[in-house]
Amino acid sequence: MKLAELIDSYIEALKTQRGYSEHTVRNYRSDLEQFLAFMKGKEADKGETQQEPAIESVDFLLIREYFGNLFGGARRTTVARKMSAVKSFFAFLEKRGLIRNNAAADLTAPRQEKYIPTYLPVDEMFRLLKRPDQARPLGLRDLAILEVLYSCGLRVSELVGLDIKGIDFDQRLVRVLGKGNKERIVPVGKEAVKAVRRYLESTLPLRKKAGGDAETGPLFINARGGRLSTRSVANIVKKYGKEGGLMLDISPHALRHTFATHLLDGGADLRSVQELLGHASLSTTQKYTHVSLDKLMEVYDKAHPKEQIVGGWRSVTPPA
Repeated sequence: MKLAELIDSYIEALKTQRGYSEHTVRNYRSDLEQFLAFMKGKEADKGETQQEPAIESVDFLLIREYFGNLFGGARRTTVARKMSAVKSFFAFLEKRGLIRNNAAADLTAPRQEKYIPTYLPVDEMFRLLKRPDQARPLGLRDLAILEVLYSCGLRVSELVGLDIKGIDFDQRLVRVLGKGNKERIVPVGKEAVKAVRRYLESTLPLRKKAGGDAETGPLFINARGGRLSTRSVANIVKKYGKEGGLMLDISPHALRHTFATHLLDGGADLRSVQELLGHASLSTTQKYTHVSLDKLMEVYDKAHPKEQIVGGWRSVTPPA
C-alpha cells in the first residue's frame, strides 16, 4: 500500500477516534509528511521518480537514516516528537494488520535536554489539569494547586503562603503576599474556586486533627496538616507533567509564564498583566512574557490604518 494513503488514514483516526487536539494532529501530519518526503527522495535516488513510496519499501535502516539526518539540524525535543509520530504511525498500522513487521518498533528516543519550557500551549495546559485523581483527597489538593497556579499566575512562594482567610469565595478574589512583602489582590477563576472548595471540604478532618479548621490556617497542607513546601509543589507539578505525556519538565514558574502568555494572547494589556503578576516594573513583564510573531502581526494588520487598506493577515518567519 502507498505510504501517503496510510498516513492519511492514520491522521483521520487521530481526529475521529483518539480525540487528539488540532495542534497535536497538525504536528503529527507535518512530521509524517516530512518522513514521506524523505522516502520519496530515496525512491528518486533509485530512479523511480514516478513511483509513490510503498509501505513495504520502509525498513529499520531507512528509518534510522532519516532520524540520523535530523539530529544535525534539529533540537532533541523536536526529533523526539517526530520519532513519536513515526512510532505511533507504525504501531497503528501493525494493530490494523496493515503491515507484517513493525520497522519502527526498535526506535529509541534521544536523551532529552534538561531545561524548563517557556510556557505550555493551551491544549497541553488543559491536559495537565485533567491528570489529578479527583476521587482521592491528595488528587483534589493537587488539582486545586494546578488550578490556582494557572488561574492566578502566582509565584510558588506566594502559593504556599496563601491562607484560607485570604480567599473571598463570593467575589473570587485572593490576597497574595508577594516579593518585598507587597500585598496585592488577584482574581480567581471559577474552576479554581470550585477546585479549592472541594479540596477544603476533603481536608476538614485532617485540619481538625491538627488543631485547625476550614476557616483559618494555611490553604495548602501536607499529609500531617502543616503548610506545604515550595519543593513539594514543584514535585507535584513535575509529576503531573510527566504523567500527562509532556515531553519537557515543567515547573510552577512555567505555569506562571503560561498564565501571562495566555492572557496576552487573549488580548489582555501589558499593564493589567503586570499588576496580576505583581511586577514592580513594566520592563520586567515585557522580558518575562512574549507573544508569537504571528500574533503580533495579526494585531498590527488589524490596527494599522495602512495595513487595513491593504488587508490580510500574514504568517511571518523571524529574520535570520
